[in-house]
Amino acid sequence: MAGIGPIRQDWEPVVVRKKAPTAAAKKDEKAVNAARRSGAEIETMKKYNAGTNKAASSGTSLNTKRLDDDTESLAHERVSSDLKKNLMQARLDKKMTQAQLAQMINEKPQVIQEYESGKAIPNQQIIGKLERALGTKLRGKK
Repeated sequence: MAGIGPIRQDWEPVVVRKKAPTAAAKKDEKAVNAARRSGAEIETMKKYNAGTNKAASSGTSLNTKRLDDDTESLAHERVSSDLKKNLMQARLDKKMTQAQLAQMINEKPQVIQEYESGKAIPNQQIIGKLERALGTKLRGKK
């Protein structure tokens, strides 16, 4: 072990410090009280609606007033009576059930029921499939 000198001990004190307190720890009630006792300057501020959900559930807002003043009726367009009658007639002429027609156009039987009852929202793609499957025009002039 050449080159190694005498072994020495280091008697210097080693100081281990805690991490600085985080922002949340500074706001802690214990920390605030300790700062008051030590005479440090403390600034407190009350935030409006802090920690509550009042803003989300407040009774009136700009949007509420706008909605109250709105008189326009907003409803989805439904299948016309001509279309549903033409669909039912064409299906019966081909002697098909709603389920058979639905299977033919790769849709659920419920879709056909909605179109025939007039509850469906018109989808031009589905109407086009129905027209091809039944071999007739369902919308517009025949």
